[in-house]
Order: sequence, then C-alpha cells, then structure tokens
Amino acid sequence: MAMKTVNLIAVIVTLVVAGLLAMFVLRPPAATPLLSSGEKHMSADVQSIVFGMGCFWGAEKRLSAIPGVVDVESGYANGDASKTSYDDVLELERQIKRGRSEARNHAEVIKVSFDPKKVELATILAAFWENHDPTQVDGQGNDIGTNYRSAIYTSTPEQQALAEQTRDIYQQSLTREGFGKIATEIAPLKNYTRAEEYHQDYLVKNPNGYCGLGGTGVKYAMDGSGGQAHPALDPATLNAERQLIVFEAETCPYCEKFKNDVLSKWKADVPVATTLSAQPPKGWTLEKALFATPTIVLFKNGREVSRYTGYNGEQQAFWKWLGFQLLTPAQQRIAFEQGTEVPGSGSHLDEKRPGFYVDPITGANLFRSDAKFESGTGWPSFFNPVEGALELRVDNSHGMRRVEVLSKSSGIHLGHVFDDGPPPTGKRYCINGNVLKFVPDEAVAKQ
Repeated sequence: MAMKTVNLIAVIVTLVVAGLLAMFVLRPPAATPLLSSGEKHMSADVQSIVFGMGCFWGAEKRLSAIPGVVDVESGYANGDASKTSYDDVLELERQIKRGRSEARNHAEVIKVSFDPKKVELATILAAFWENHDPTQVDGQGNDIGTNYRSAIYTSTPEQQALAEQTRDIYQQSLTREGFGKIATEIAPLKNYTRAEEYHQDYLVKNPNGYCGLGGTGVKYAMDGSGGQAHPALDPATLNAERQLIVFEAETCPYCEKFKNDVLSKWKADVPVATTLSAQPPKGWTLEKALFATPTIVLFKNGREVSRYTGYNGEQQAFWKWLGFQLLTPAQQRIAFEQGTEVPGSGSHLDEKRPGFYVDPITGANLFRSDAKFESGTGWPSFFNPVEGALELRVDNSHGMRRVEVLSKSSGIHLGHVFDDGPPPTGKRYCINGNVLKFVPDEAVAKQ
C-alpha cells in the first residue's frame, strides 16, 4: 500500500509540473509536415528550385550528381496552361512556329530538391550555368524552340536574388571568353506539372539515350573584385579563435544592403571583418571557392566551419544561421523550436546588477534590469521591455490563447507575456533565462 501511495504522489507531481510548464512558457516543437508518397525520403528542410536547360533528360542526369541534391524530377513549367503533357508541349510549339498561336509554351524543366545543410544553392546554380549554354536563345544544342529555353524558376525572393547575382558573375566570365549575353529567363515558378513517368530518370533507364546537353566550357568563378586585385586580410588583425569574414565585391548592391541592415548595427559577440578579396587570410582555409557576394564565412582556428551565401534583406534568416553556430543545443531548442527550460534551471534568476539583458545572437538590448522583478515562477520576469525590441505573436497551443514573445532582431523565441505583472504596466514577460545574455553597466563603461 505504501508503494502504491508513493507512485500515486509521483504521478500527481509530474502532472502538476507539466501543467505549470504549459501555463507559463511551454510550447512544443513545430510539427513535421506530412509528405506525399513521392517525398517520404526527404526531410522537412529540403528546398527546391526549377531549371530549364534544354532537354530535361541530360539536365536531370547532370544535376542529380551534385552531392546534397536529394531528388531531380522532370517536368514542364511557366507556360500559360495550368496542366500539360509532353504531346501538348510539342503541339503548341508547332503552332507557335507556324504563327498560329500566341500562347506561351511551357519549358522542359527539372525540379531540383536539395538539402541546404549539405549543399548551397549557389553551388547548384554554378553547376546550372556550367552545364549548358545560357547564351543560346530558345534552344539548347540542336533542340530549338521556346520549350527548350534556358530558365531558372524560383520559389522565394532569396532564390531570385541569388540567381540574378550568379548570372551577372557568370556573364563576366563569358564576356572575357568572347561569348554573348546570357538569355536565361529568371522568374517565379508558376504552372508546374510533373512530366510523364517514362521521362523520369530517363538516362538511368536508357544509358545510351540522347542527352544533347553541352556547356560553353567556361568555368563559373567569382573573383570578388570586379577584375581588380585586392589584398587578402592580414590574419594578425583578426581573431584566430573565432572570426566572421564578409567577402564582398565592389559592385554588389546586396553587399551594401547587408552593410546597412546588419553590419551598421553589429553588437554580436563574434568579431566581423569585410574584404574585397576572394582569398582567405594567409594561412587560413576556405572549404570551397566563393560563388556569390556577400558570402559570410565563420572561421574557427583559421578554418571555415560554416558559410552564409547571398543576402536579400532577410535579416532573421542570417541571424538564424549565425545562431546555429553560436548557441548550444539546449539554447537552440528554445530559440528555434519554441522550447522551454525547466523552471529554476535557467540563467539570471538571481542577477541583481544594473545592466541590459540582450539577444544572445545579435546583442540587441531586450530588457533593462530595473524592469526585472521576482515573480516566483522560476523564470526571469520583466514588466517592461526595451522599446521596439520585441515581437508579439498569438499562440493557441495547448488549448490556450497566449501571447508569444520573440526577439525582433533575430526572431528567436523568448517566452510569453501575461497580464498579471506589477505596476506600472501590469505585464509579466516570462522569459527563458538561457536565451538571454546579461551585459552589466560596468562592462559597457570599460569599453
């Protein structure tokens, strides 16, 4: 009987703790989206982009060989028809050539699905440019027609920007080698239709089948300097243990945007430097060549450990990348999976010094210490944030309607806000201490 009583008490305690977690800040990780039967081998992080390179058989074979590409599918895209077939495309092209139709035909395309943790989109774009002739108008090799046009069809503004930038970089190389202007169409994807089954993996099923795909022979290369030589950074001026380097180009509007949006307000712990050279500091190592600017590379002990390629104003996407490099797994679970720490286990509960609580990634001020109070919940609590520092979002998880608190600068999850705080606001910002960094006033004064 005594053992049963102990077990019953343990169950009751567990349920009470779980209820308290849900009441204050608990939120489960986002559910994994359901995948179709043809996508079950892909993770939720897989992204896709669509290319037209002439006949899709050869294009499919070339780009599926890139490590990190998880699937390549043949299809039709960016014509006027919402659905189509191979015969429909061929017939419409005949009508167009005879002047009997002004409809826009679909392009033969491949949808490339890739894991961005294993391969950068810039690497795939470089392979796209090298593996066909983008200067040929409405055709590729002997395959002539609008359905064989060179094209990149994107699903996000970031893909669009990077496609355009890599085009401009490759154009410089083509021009130096005597080639004409790139004719590749770059546009958002629309009206995509998967091609018939016999077109899928065609050259795997028919090893001696027709390919018809050839490139210009010009390698994609980014000198990062607009044709002028610039010296690499001096390693003596850098932090050998951990250093961010932003590789830029002289004529790069994306670089200027990154400077204005991010670098001009830099407060992160990791030091950052910029360079117009495409070469790393002497004695330091890049894992691979640069494909676009800006490319932000994190070096540890002189070796590249991660990079972020391209920037189009998505500040939180950049900070999320950096957060995965700087935060511990426990911090990442809170910041990016809306997790929570066990009450009483987080940082800063007993911190009494004057100062600011800041975002652990961006360094932006979130709360002032004189707005902190003892709530008895086991989490650091504040009655007022720094003006403009937070973003609030409705949270309907656990059958409750709550208000989630996020850092406006990085977008990370911090906790929740409730209406049971002290005067003068009556608010209680219940925050996970492990995603706060405290900067005492005396530390700022010494700088």
